[in-house]
Amino acid sequence: MKNKHYFDYVYEVTSAIPKGRVSTYGAIADYLSLGSARMVGWALNKCHNSVIQVPAHRVVNSKGELTGRLMFETPNKMQEVLESEGVMVKNDKVLDFKTVFWHPKELVNG
Repeated sequence: MKNKHYFDYVYEVTSAIPKGRVSTYGAIADYLSLGSARMVGWALNKCHNSVIQVPAHRVVNSKGELTGRLMFETPNKMQEVLESEGVMVKNDKVLDFKTVFWHPKELVNG
C-alpha cells in the first residue's frame, strides 16, 4: 500500500462491482484488510466530488439498505440508478439482497 491511498483501493474494488449487483461497506473493508466499513463509507462519500467515476451506488449496508442515498444529488438517485441496472429496491432496501450480493473475493476467484 506504499504508492496508493486507502481511498484508491476502495475505488478500485467498488469499480469492480458488476452492474446488477451490490456489495457492502463491510465486505469491501474485509477484503482490503484495512480500515473499517465506516472508512469505506467515508471514502465513497468523498468520491462524489471527484473526477473519478466510481459506482458508489452499488454499495449498501450489511442489511441491503441504501444508507448512502443522502450523499447523492437527490435522495432517490441511488435507487434510480440501481433499478436502471436491474437491482430492485423497495423502502430504501435491496430486494433479494442475497442473490444480488457481490463479494470482492470474486475478484480473486473469478
